[in-house]
Amino acid sequence: MKALILSDMVDYHEGSIVSKEIIKKESGTVTLFAFDKGQGLSEHTAPFDALVNVLDGKAEVKISGEPSVVKKDEIIIMPANKPHSVQAKERFKMLLVLIKK
Repeated sequence: MKALILSDMVDYHEGSIVSKEIIKKESGTVTLFAFDKGQGLSEHTAPFDALVNVLDGKAEVKISGEPSVVKKDEIIIMPANKPHSVQAKERFKMLLVLIKK
């Protein structure tokens, strides 16, 4: 197996959010996302901790109503059972690691 560049594994599409699941296990998932500017995930909760690693661009992540701007090479942790949302301030790509166990 050769090394891969994460940000090259998912492409932007105008007016859309694109996702690509890399790992799906009982213990968790690893998924790549590409958001066009202005796209987002509405507020929701998840029963597990999730780590967002921004690969390109910039987004606003709200956790329990508190906004944080994250950009390329930064991470943010979305704690289990806390409402959170994601809004692309510009085109951005993220790696989402969800730990179930």
